[in-house]
Amino acid sequence: MPYLDNRVYDNGLTVLDTEANAVHICSAEPTTYTAATSTLTLGNATGVSIGAPADRAGGGREVVVAATADGNVTATGTATHYALVDTVNSRLLAASALTTSQVVTNGNTFTLASFTIGIPDPV
Repeated sequence: MPYLDNRVYDNGLTVLDTEANAVHICSAEPTTYTAATSTLTLGNATGVSIGAPADRAGGGREVVVAATADGNVTATGTATHYALVDTVNSRLLAASALTTSQVVTNGNTFTLASFTIGIPDPV
């Protein structure tokens, strides 16, 4: 049966906790830092709070990304994805679909509910 120690999971997830410093809402799923922060971004929030790795329901490990209450909308459109980025090193660290898409208007603010990012146990 495959096995990975929690330390393996935690070191991967700790990058999110220690390096992600902004979240962008995007009109599609970005695959690069430039796409997340320029091409597809509809808004962003800095000062992202991500918890330390913990046990994941069903096995593995996860981190919780705290809710965002005051994101700045910088373009009008429909936000369908989020992107966690490291602006210091110009890295896209994680991206995925939003639970519910949001229609946003330039100049307004956006909110995101808290969400988790996890790595399941090997099978």
